[in-house]
Amino acid sequence: MASRVEILNEGGFRSDGRRQFELRSIEMDLSQQGHADGSAVITHGLTQVLVSVFGPREAKLRSQTIHDRANINVEISIVPFSTGDRRKRSRGDKRILEFAAAIKSTFEPAIQTSLYPRSQIDVFVQVIQQDGGLLQACINGTTLALMNAGIPMVDFICAVNGGVHSTRPLLDLTLLEENDVPNVTIAVMPKTQKISLVTMETRLHVDRFEEVFRLATEAGLVLHEEMKSAILGRSKELINSIDLGNNTRGGDGDDDGMTGLN
Repeated sequence: MASRVEILNEGGFRSDGRRQFELRSIEMDLSQQGHADGSAVITHGLTQVLVSVFGPREAKLRSQTIHDRANINVEISIVPFSTGDRRKRSRGDKRILEFAAAIKSTFEPAIQTSLYPRSQIDVFVQVIQQDGGLLQACINGTTLALMNAGIPMVDFICAVNGGVHSTRPLLDLTLLEENDVPNVTIAVMPKTQKISLVTMETRLHVDRFEEVFRLATEAGLVLHEEMKSAILGRSKELINSIDLGNNTRGGDGDDDGMTGLN
């Protein structure tokens, strides 16, 4: 069946003006959201998610308690206006449960859960807007929120999706592209370049898969630099606010004779 949209024109441009391997613009906001221990709002193009992390804290249910490590609990909610699809998805929706399970299994090798036995780390993902690459946005947002919460991790996890139009690979697909081409989402741990997730909902020829796999892995390393820069920027903000607070208190007086000490 012929495509309803021109995925890639003769000049090598996609419907949103990007070239084959060009990623969408990415924005990361790590400012505190609500009462979460750590949070992140991440935007890939027109796809936006908010991730909030609570914990480690005592598990609410005995059945969720693991004696030698922390249990990771992931819940996803999708706001009704996030997409043109008017179907309301509850938390028990099969696709939402699959996404939550994928995120949980992706992060289990990266979070140092053994440091927090008999506890629980809650990850709440709220999908605000979606235009393709939803799983990658959820994973990248979760990485940032966990680090913002101070949860010890062995590495970042950076995710990118890709697909193939005819024989030409594409990276960071929009919703229109996802609906039209075979696609795969890959999550990579940059230090070791180990893969923590590969998920594919459509058939893809093995030769094409290898090329998309390699390109998505390389793109994950590019994303890593952006995400690392955001984390370092947030850390500097917190350090500066602490220093400012100490200086302010120090200026109130030196009755105890200690204000001159650093």
